[in-house]
Order: sequence, then C-alpha cells, then structure tokens
Amino acid sequence: MLTSSNPLKQVFHCPEESDFYSHCLESLVLNASDNSRLIVEFGSGEGSPVIKSLLRTDFNGTIQGFELNNVAWKIAQSQIKQYQIGEQYTVNNCSFFDSLLYQSADCVISNPPYLPAVDDKIYQPLLHGGSDGSTIAKKLLSLDCERVLLMVSSYSNPVGLIDYALDRGYSVANFEVAPLTFGYYSSEPKVKSAIANLRKQGMAFYSDNIYLLAGVLFQKQQKSRRDLSIELIQLMTAF
Repeated sequence: MLTSSNPLKQVFHCPEESDFYSHCLESLVLNASDNSRLIVEFGSGEGSPVIKSLLRTDFNGTIQGFELNNVAWKIAQSQIKQYQIGEQYTVNNCSFFDSLLYQSADCVISNPPYLPAVDDKIYQPLLHGGSDGSTIAKKLLSLDCERVLLMVSSYSNPVGLIDYALDRGYSVANFEVAPLTFGYYSSEPKVKSAIANLRKQGMAFYSDNIYLLAGVLFQKQQKSRRDLSIELIQLMTAF
C-alpha cells in the first residue's frame, strides 16, 4: 500500500490528487504512445504516482525524477526499492533545472506547485506556485520540450497558462479533468485569500464545494494532430 504517515507540513500528501496524476500519466503518456523512452519528472514527491503507474502498465522506458524535499526523496527511495523498479524509476535529490536532463527527454511530466500566494511562507514552501499559481508550470513550458504533461488547477490562472503554452508553440493534444475538494494546503488562510483575489480578477474558477484539476498533455503544434485548448478553457472556466 503506497501511503504516507508523515506530517502534512513535511511531505505533500493528498491521495485523491496523487491518484489522478497517476491516472493521467497512464492514460495520456504511458499507454498513449510507444515513443517515450526517457521521461523526466519535476517534483516527484514521495514517488507514489509514478510507482503506481509503472506497476499498472507495460511501459519499458525510464523515468528520471527530481525532488528537493529530502524527507519525500527518502520515502521515494524506500518505495522504489520495495517495489523493485529501480531500473525504470530514479528520483534524484537535486534541482530539476540544474540537471539539464530534460534536454534529451521525450516527455516532461509534473504535478507542479500551483498554490497561489504573495510569497512562499506557507505550510510547504515548495508547493508555492507564484502569485497566480502558474509560475512553475510556465517555467516548465518555457524549456521547449516536445511534450509536457502538467496538472493544471482551475484556481491558478488556467487561461493564462494555456495562452502561454499556445504562444510557446504548443497545442493541447489531450486532457482529462476531475473535481477535487479544497484540502489542507489550499485551505491555508494565505492561499485561500490569494485564490479569492484571483477570482475577482477573472483568473480563478471554482465553486463553494470544488475546483477542477486537469491533466493536460501539451505537444508542439507541428507534432500534434489537434488542439483542444478551446474545449479545455471552456471546462476550466465553467464555474
């Protein structure tokens, strides 16, 4: 059983979100193509989403993950050893951007930090996504990789992020959307206030009960057979 008993302020823990990320990785990347031999992951956390995906698919490439949180990295190491998938999945305790491994990757994947706040003084600083929540996602798209799988939140300026991707030469090749309830991290007063301010500016979309999280496969336009950006925006801004 892939779980975490560590304090929520030490290691990101949201089973519903992690399971959806794992599902999107399977359906949009691992089961959708046979040409991904090297996948690079930003922010692996304790590794559960990728581990679950690898155990459920026949993917025969390799995934190189990067995680700065030392506690999460140690858990990932333990779980990779437990499930004996070290030949397929490696998590490095260093900066994704310093490695430059993404330059040779077939696909970059991430459930990036998307909590909006005025600064990173929140429960988990590494979950800070900038003032509108989309800063890290935009940085990953700016690397110019051919395919990028990102989890995109409806309360973190999704329209601005999708427009940024289009300007960078990407299409929305495919996506999946799931409703999530506000949890421990998104309910922190500083984060909650930032989300409310974004809503007033037309940059956050949610109801009293849920927000939407989308797994989005961005692909360079010359390689993509379709662009679903209009449909994705319509769904993400439904509230």
